[in-house]
Amino acid sequence: MKKRIWKFEIKPYDLAVKIPKGAEILTVQTQNGNPYIWALVCPENEKEERYFEIYATGDEIQSDGGINRKYINTFQLESGSLVFHLFERIEYTVYGYEALTVIPSK
Repeated sequence: MKKRIWKFEIKPYDLAVKIPKGAEILTVQTQNGNPYIWALVCPENEKEERYFEIYATGDEIQSDGGINRKYINTFQLESGSLVFHLFERIEYTVYGYEALTVIPSK
């Protein structure tokens, strides 16, 4: 299967991103003042929602409910005066069953 690198805009109020299944998240960076995720994708694959969290430097990252997070990268806004860290929520186990964390949209 041919792969391509695609970018996906992330917004603080909606961190569920539809990405082709099996995509490899490469990085998060800003472009023209907006944060984007770059991923290696198979364009033919069906899309799935993947869930992300953004934390500012100094924010508390709770380890509640068996949630597993994978660090993606750090990015800056406002000429470096705002620094954020992107994590992807990954599957976790609740009472012996695998589940996927859902972040509600606001």
